Amino acid sequence: MEFSTREITDVYAEISPHIVNTPIIHSATFSDICHCRTLFKLENLQMTGSFKERGALNRLNQLTDDERQRGVIAASAGNHAQGVALGAQKLGCRAVIVMPVTTPEMKVRAVAARGAEVLLHGDNYDAACSEAYRLA
Repeated sequence: MEFSTREITDVYAEISPHIVNTPIIHSATFSDICHCRTLFKLENLQMTGSFKERGALNRLNQLTDDERQRGVIAASAGNHAQGVALGAQKLGCRAVIVMPVTTPEMKVRAVAARGAEVLLHGDNYDAACSEAYRLA
């Protein structure tokens, strides 16, 4: 899927008030290893520690008023769950996140702290995802 410069600019305008403007840094070490100029975008500085917050917020921004009122459900074992939870919290939207029972407690607490309802189900992502589809 390709996006036009305009589409990218529009999405950036929508999500930029809600995300951290993270720096891009040069890595001399990786530049030497790769034999080219290597840059890193420090998305670990986002509230959730991951770039996935951007995609989740973008998708949540596309919901209709009716969809937003009904809330969202997602399956994840980590960073995506936190991104959905944070985006939903910022937009005043209910979020239910289905996570495998094997998810580290720290990740479960981080999602719940962002206002999402966490349901633990199954031993792996596939089982959690199936349950999310069933609930939806």
